[in-house]
Amino acid sequence: MTLTFNLTRRATLRGAAATAALAATPAIARQRARRPNILYIMADDLGYADLSCYGRRDFETPVLDKLAAQGLRFTNAYANSAVCTATRVGLITGRYQYRLPVGLEEPLAYRPSIGLPPTHPTLPSLLAKAGYRTSLIGKWHLGSLPDFDPLKSGYHKFWGIRSGGVDYYTHATSNGQLDLWDGPTPVEKAGYLTDLLADRAIAEIHEASAATSPWFMSLHFTAPHWPWEGPDDASESARIAALKDPKALFHFDGGSATIYAAMVRRLDYQIGRVLEALKASGADQDTIVVFTSDNGGERFSDTWPFTGRKTELLEGGLRIPAIVRWPGVTRAGATSDAQIISMDWLPTFLAAAGTAPDQAFPSDGNDIASAIAGRELPQRTLFWRYKKHNQRAARNGNLKYLKIGENEFLFDTQADPLERANLKNLRSSEFNELRAAWEAWNATMLPLDPQSYTHGFGADELADHFNSDG
Repeated sequence: MTLTFNLTRRATLRGAAATAALAATPAIARQRARRPNILYIMADDLGYADLSCYGRRDFETPVLDKLAAQGLRFTNAYANSAVCTATRVGLITGRYQYRLPVGLEEPLAYRPSIGLPPTHPTLPSLLAKAGYRTSLIGKWHLGSLPDFDPLKSGYHKFWGIRSGGVDYYTHATSNGQLDLWDGPTPVEKAGYLTDLLADRAIAEIHEASAATSPWFMSLHFTAPHWPWEGPDDASESARIAALKDPKALFHFDGGSATIYAAMVRRLDYQIGRVLEALKASGADQDTIVVFTSDNGGERFSDTWPFTGRKTELLEGGLRIPAIVRWPGVTRAGATSDAQIISMDWLPTFLAAAGTAPDQAFPSDGNDIASAIAGRELPQRTLFWRYKKHNQRAARNGNLKYLKIGENEFLFDTQADPLERANLKNLRSSEFNELRAAWEAWNATMLPLDPQSYTHGFGADELADHFNSDG
């Protein structure tokens, strides 16, 4: 097995060469010539199989199923991390999150001095520099005021929440503070948050489509993140608020499969409204639409055929749905087994917009337009680490190196998606090679921060973690 991974600017040069080659493809060349709009929709804590087009068995998601039927569905899409802040750092910078202190927070929780530096080039700032109108509707979770703000990191407009999670009805954080903003201005607005975010996205589409410049929108829903409140669960919101307990919002005493289904179905419905607004604006044929999740699923998610969940580097914590509809490029109803990761979207979107990453901050991701168009990607190695339980992971081809605590594994994720058969002795040379590649990669990242926060589930929270040390 020959391992390949990108650590230098040579990766950027290779990506540029690949982009030039793709420009010879008529469909992609036409799309890039007219500088497409970009609508990037991200769910929060949605599991790999939480959409019916990915295998959800007890409810349907007709809107996202239709989007997949109109475009491409990835089956080997990965999140940059098994938790939200870290993945969002990878997405917005196009780089491994472990290059920035904020990316070491799993997630950002108790350190107001840490956040995404406004001086760091980002996907929205680079698109804005190229003439795009940029907006973030929904969740930020990359630092708090006054030092860190979406408007300081390239977004022209922001409407949403700054923290990691709020109540769907009161829009309050775990400490009871309201967290809904229109730019720098706090907003008090009644309504179910999933609905409010869709409403604001629709308004922004109408405004942006009336302008002459192309636009980029990050629509980051909070659903189906806890608390487990569906569109008819205002009474549960009131119960949580009455407890006056900062831990109550984590909702370990609530939720059910039925409530979770209602949350995902409502998310699907509201995305349908957004896509209808896009069509009504006349911009749908000039817009790249991407739907994905920030990490693997949580308590009520379906991650089949994988094990593990959010906060874990098992496949269930990292593998996510990813759907792309790119008119003139994607083929209707297509699937791809190309291995992609959150940080790939930055170089892909920048290339589509006719620009490139900042040379001083080369992307660790790849332009994946060739995979979106139905072709293969060059093989590479993807890497992860997670502070809780000293987790490490790397995937090259079908093989995955995994370490949890002091236990190490080698899995064939294609033949054994449940990650049951440990091949580290049977295929020891490949195990040693992949582990050595992880060590070499890790030496290029920031070291672990002993002060950074890391989240994981313990036996007192989830019964299936009875053997966990917390």
